[in-house]
Amino acid sequence: MSEQSTPDVDSALSRRGRAFVFGDNIDTDLLAPGPYMRESPEVLASHCLEAIDPDFAGAVQRGDIVVGGKSFGIGSSREQAVQSLVVLGVGAIVATSFARIFYRNALNFGLPALTCPDLQAERGDDLEVRPQDGLVINHTSGKQYRCESIPPELMDIVNVGGLMPWLARKLAADAKSAASGADGTSGDPA
Repeated sequence: MSEQSTPDVDSALSRRGRAFVFGDNIDTDLLAPGPYMRESPEVLASHCLEAIDPDFAGAVQRGDIVVGGKSFGIGSSREQAVQSLVVLGVGAIVATSFARIFYRNALNFGLPALTCPDLQAERGDDLEVRPQDGLVINHTSGKQYRCESIPPELMDIVNVGGLMPWLARKLAADAKSAASGADGTSGDPA
């Protein structure tokens, strides 16, 4: 933890919202309860974390930050656990540690997940998360916390909404490049 000046960053890479704080071992069944798995993503999301916080799905707003303890996202590899948080508009997840598959699913769905073992936050605190810089700022307490940063190439995936939109964009760019090479032009004006 350090209290230093805030580095300049592109605000598009920053997420800011209220903290929703949970403890250790938040498993995927709490995030996407089994009895609702056959329902629409919106119905499933409306039951996210209800077993430990019945008001969460109704209270969380677009951009809010979920803070967890150790082993956030343990359990099955169900991607619906992340999808529920995305449907609810969660801006980022910060935890002491993540289950590996959950962490990768978060990035694949365009949801930044930062490992930050020293973060101190209470429900409702105003948090700013800067994934690429590996920084969380608790504006309520005035403290800053260093975290594992998300590399730029993974932030590219996050910033376009996840792996599938990123792949679609890449394939379109590759096709355009191939087409301009096939007609003998470079695509650049002479």
